[in-house]
Amino acid sequence: MPFVRDFAKILRCLAPLCAVAAVAIAPSAASADVTDLGDSGWEVQSSTQATQSGATISDPGFDAGSWLAVRNDDGGAPGTEVEALVQNGACPHVYLSTNLKNCFGYMDTVGPDTVARFAVPWWYRTTFQADPGSGRHASLVVNGVVGQADVYLNGHEVATQATVQGADTQYSFDVTRWLRPGANAVALRLYPNDPSTMFTLDNVDWTQIPPDNNTGIQFPVQLHTSGAVSLTDAHVVQDDAPGVTKSALTLKAHVANLSATRRTATLRATVTAPGGGRIAVSKSVTLAAGAGQDVALTPAAYPQLTIDHPRVWWPYQMGAQPLYRLSMSVGRAESSSQTFGLRTITTRLIGASPLAPQGSRQFLVNGVPFTFRGGGWSPDLLLHYSAADTANQIGMIKNLGLNGIRTEGKEMPADFYEQMDRAGILIDAGFQCCDAWQLQDDSFPITAHDYDVLGLSALTIGRRLRSHPSILNYSWSDNNPTPQQESVSLQGFREADFQDPVIASAEYKSGAQLPVSGEKEGPYDWVPPSYWYDTSHYDSTDDSRTNVGGAWAFDSEASAGDTVPTLDSLNRFLSPFEQTQLWQSPDYNQYHLNYEPGLPSSDNGGYSFGTLHDLDQAISARYGPWTSLSQYVEEAQLQNYETQRAEFEAYIAHSQNAQAPSTGIVYWQLNKGWPTLLWDLYNNDYDQAGSYFGAQEANQSLHAFYAYDSGQVGIANLTGHRVTGLSVRARVYDVAGTLLFKSHSPAVALDGQGVAGNVLKPTVPAPTAPPAAARSYFVELQLSRGGHVVDRNVYWLSTQPDQVDWAKTIGQPQATMTSYADLRQLRQLPAAHVTVSASSHPARGAGGTDQVAVVRITNTSSTPTAAFFLRADLRRGSAAGVPATGDNELLPVFWDRNDTTLWPGESETLHVAYSRAQLDGASPVVSVNGDNVAETDVPAG
Repeated sequence: MPFVRDFAKILRCLAPLCAVAAVAIAPSAASADVTDLGDSGWEVQSSTQATQSGATISDPGFDAGSWLAVRNDDGGAPGTEVEALVQNGACPHVYLSTNLKNCFGYMDTVGPDTVARFAVPWWYRTTFQADPGSGRHASLVVNGVVGQADVYLNGHEVATQATVQGADTQYSFDVTRWLRPGANAVALRLYPNDPSTMFTLDNVDWTQIPPDNNTGIQFPVQLHTSGAVSLTDAHVVQDDAPGVTKSALTLKAHVANLSATRRTATLRATVTAPGGGRIAVSKSVTLAAGAGQDVALTPAAYPQLTIDHPRVWWPYQMGAQPLYRLSMSVGRAESSSQTFGLRTITTRLIGASPLAPQGSRQFLVNGVPFTFRGGGWSPDLLLHYSAADTANQIGMIKNLGLNGIRTEGKEMPADFYEQMDRAGILIDAGFQCCDAWQLQDDSFPITAHDYDVLGLSALTIGRRLRSHPSILNYSWSDNNPTPQQESVSLQGFREADFQDPVIASAEYKSGAQLPVSGEKEGPYDWVPPSYWYDTSHYDSTDDSRTNVGGAWAFDSEASAGDTVPTLDSLNRFLSPFEQTQLWQSPDYNQYHLNYEPGLPSSDNGGYSFGTLHDLDQAISARYGPWTSLSQYVEEAQLQNYETQRAEFEAYIAHSQNAQAPSTGIVYWQLNKGWPTLLWDLYNNDYDQAGSYFGAQEANQSLHAFYAYDSGQVGIANLTGHRVTGLSVRARVYDVAGTLLFKSHSPAVALDGQGVAGNVLKPTVPAPTAPPAAARSYFVELQLSRGGHVVDRNVYWLSTQPDQVDWAKTIGQPQATMTSYADLRQLRQLPAAHVTVSASSHPARGAGGTDQVAVVRITNTSSTPTAAFFLRADLRRGSAAGVPATGDNELLPVFWDRNDTTLWPGESETLHVAYSRAQLDGASPVVSVNGDNVAETDVPAG
């Protein structure tokens, strides 16, 4: 019989499981005796087609030749039902236009599946070879399902849907008696996912709803085989001195005697330091027949487990990312191995004020406070995991200068966390909002079994994340948990030895046990750049502090709404009809926004994000109406750039405030799992629109910024070390190119993560009011260190700035404007002329790239006009510098900056990392164009 640990008090033995009880502890992720099933492929079919019994379907000899053949993804799982159909060619170009809907159906409400094809169970089946051997034991491990599942092995029912529930759970079943030498088969009947009643996952309003509700298998189904003595749950618990000058390690595992006789075994453990050096310890363990024991190898018993001056893990901008390795074994066969990082995450509330009555949530890494700057993460819409895509996106995140991501309700495969560990990217992890996880909003009755699933989910998540230094915390989302939900979840995290902070809410709320979060949310739709600098408007009656203005406290999700991609990207996923609607019909419900149709144009839309109404209204008012798709896209790039830059800059600028300091910002969102127009900094094709380069400029390691609230120039040092000799040159120009102001700041020194907020105040044109004409002007900042320019930043502003109607805006996901900034004079800029030169050389760059192109752009205009918002792209083409026809853009590539503005005689050198293989035999070509600059193409070979 399988052993059951103390957590069985939470995971009760339900009736369908009494014959084969679920083991509440499963093998370590990298156990040598664990096999991911399905490496040879899965067979998937709807129960309307496969009408046989589970006993028949799970027989190794069952003929599934007519079923869908499905490959595991890089996470070791077959994915969703729609993924199975797509793999079999059911919908070529599934993300193009409305193909997903046309091929598979449509849902317009989060909840039970309403598409008949997917509102029935589907079967997942795979065969595998086994050689159990005499005295060997076997467990079938189900790492959660999206939906619910009946599980069969070799004709036997292992468990039913009454037990196998939860996307983030883990069940281990003793199947020793049913495992056969040679061919075996496992089958799962997946019941349709309903995120409104099941503790699974969904995309809320982020995207269209997948027609199958993501029903499927996201994580591996595994076979764990062991000898008479098994090893599970191997992990490290660390106790660090302040600053991690010393780390005391406790090595823990669960050892079980699966035989019918008393046994003694030796538990061996080795800690290997990065770069070499090993600590080896062992302990003899005696167990009665059928007994299990938690074993801890402590520093008190093994002094060598206390490491003086260890190699410390840091976020990538603050230091290195060394990883230690733990290896454990028992007997001669059972072993596991995993990496871990030595670092300490702590948190506190600081700067209490009327804005944040109990303070702002601040995180510290290794005792050092920092401003979290990240974006909301989305997995692939069909839950297909790609290790290469993760690597590419890490390249994008670091190229953006961000230090973290938020994974709300989106647990990921082991490879994802391992890559984030090596990259030094922090993860603000947590539960999902707006579905069954948010019990305070749900009307379905909560049962004792529901709490079992919640507790087991926390236990499983804690075990999955505990060894990863990239994990910053785990948090509930919009609502704080109910007291019982909080209790069983915290018990699960404790049982897992999860050591990182657990936060009660992503809004300004507290739990029964957990203190106030110190966090807030919103806004979500368009607001002007100046919005982010506001620190005086809030609703004192709203304890959640949602949609309440600018850069203060920790904003767990906020943005200015839609992102309009480049024309290159739009051509990849929008039909000609949709492109026409994009620039002609602001109230058209674009499929690649989401399923919400939006409200009439007389209303700002509230919480409805299915149209571009708010963004388009602001673009038209601020920059003037457009007459073509290309003009619309260009104006949208300008607007996305300035708002996204201001959001990050404001959170950096206010991070040193004494009251309600801005301690973190999660841009909503970083990416999407399909092509999108809604909430992203880069598209799923790695397109880098104005939103991307605006955010990138704000997050340069050394950066000069212009504060919209004070008119002051500040400097930020986002590195991990002190930098001296920083000075700023500020210049102000009118649209005719006349220099109105210039000045230099004194040199300053800044500690790592430091900000100097008042180093210079440029004199800008005086405000005007209608009927007087508005004047547009530019503020150019150059940050130098020792005479070398390290950052260059250009703002375009108006003498009639944006005016927010705060009475109508507070509490709303977008701004209601008294008046918009009048930047229409920018449309009258005379044509400018530039020269471009480019060359490439071998170099190792971001995302594993092997080439770097150096692009030098010079404004050679004979009149003093700015070459405004110059965009450089890398393309395939001829050696003579002619771009190829069709989709010729190289992606992903990694520019050190882009969307620049130059005055006559000024030059800027850009660098872009790319891979030679991306050229497909063509030559690299650089294309440069601007708001008032015709396109120039040059070879970059």
